[in-house]
Amino acid sequence: MSTRAVVSDQRPGLQAQRESVELSFSELVTRLRDLLGVRLVAYVGNVKNTRPVSDWAAGLRSPGAEDEARLRLAFQAARLLRERYEPATIQSWMLGSNPALDFEAPARYIRNEHPVDAARDVMAAANSFAFVG
Repeated sequence: MSTRAVVSDQRPGLQAQRESVELSFSELVTRLRDLLGVRLVAYVGNVKNTRPVSDWAAGLRSPGAEDEARLRLAFQAARLLRERYEPATIQSWMLGSNPALDFEAPARYIRNEHPVDAARDVMAAANSFAFVG
């Protein structure tokens, strides 16, 4: 896998949003696992171990609708950040205290909040980090 950041000539975040909606769930989980690592994907997906993540990536099963929405949101944020940063930085952002989220880590915020409610806050925080610094 290349360590170069993905650069898009489109409007920032547009590709991330499109992919988060259009990718099959198994492909999305595979890409998210590449960006965040299997343990962080398991955490966001509300599972206790990494086995379900492998099953999701292989298309053998899928989580409930809310957990799938959480994973799609995590992918959208991670993919947006990938336009500027390497996976290690994205992982740190997901796990770090974020002032835009009342100092909660984005991964925890995504996991604990309803995905529809979390989407606006998490994507605003990701946009701020990616394009403001």
